[in-house]
Amino acid sequence: SGSMPENAELPRALIVPHAGYIYSGLTAAFAYATLKDQRVRRVVLLGPAHRVPFYGLALPDADFFATPLGNVKLDIAAMKSIASLPNVTVNGFAHAMEHSLEVQLPFLQVVLDAFELLPLCVGSIEPEYVAGIIEHFWGDQETLFVISSDLSHYHPYETAMALDRQSIEMILSHEAGLSHNQACGATGINALLTVAQKRNLRTRLLDYRNSGDTAGDRDHVVGYASMAFSEPREN
Repeated sequence: SGSMPENAELPRALIVPHAGYIYSGLTAAFAYATLKDQRVRRVVLLGPAHRVPFYGLALPDADFFATPLGNVKLDIAAMKSIASLPNVTVNGFAHAMEHSLEVQLPFLQVVLDAFELLPLCVGSIEPEYVAGIIEHFWGDQETLFVISSDLSHYHPYETAMALDRQSIEMILSHEAGLSHNQACGATGINALLTVAQKRNLRTRLLDYRNSGDTAGDRDHVVGYASMAFSEPREN
């Protein structure tokens, strides 16, 4: 049967890389494979702004996101519920060319049935504030949180391995002090780690590799990790 083994952890949150599929698609797939039998009604997707500088969190001015696999419906009610919060703006410009959110959608479309998306592009903002947004939706057991982030950028292979190992250790121990040199999505990761610490989430590394392992040279690599966060087990 297609059922998961009893001890398999169903994640509430994932950290997933967002480079081109030839570079980080394999690592991302490890994260999305954990969702196979999970009932998810809403995905809160947080990805860093790469192209447009702004303060706070940006919602798109759209009703759906389109990919080659079809349209992803946005959770308009959820978007409206946070649109009036301080530091949340509607900013279609921030989303227009942003890949950190978009690149996750085909994976979600393949592994999940019907879900609605709450996409947030993360600009310059304190992680504690973003943690508050995560907490706002945490009570809904059918909400999954996806934090889009790569790790170190453009170091030689061995240096990157050492730096990324350190970052992964910090994430596993819920140390919410990652810098943007360690991870481009550091704000989203630190926000999730703040929640993970408070809620005693179980955290595991699913896959690590870098562009030197996949499709790039080994002189200037980008690191990728997939990690899953689950509710603590009931004793």
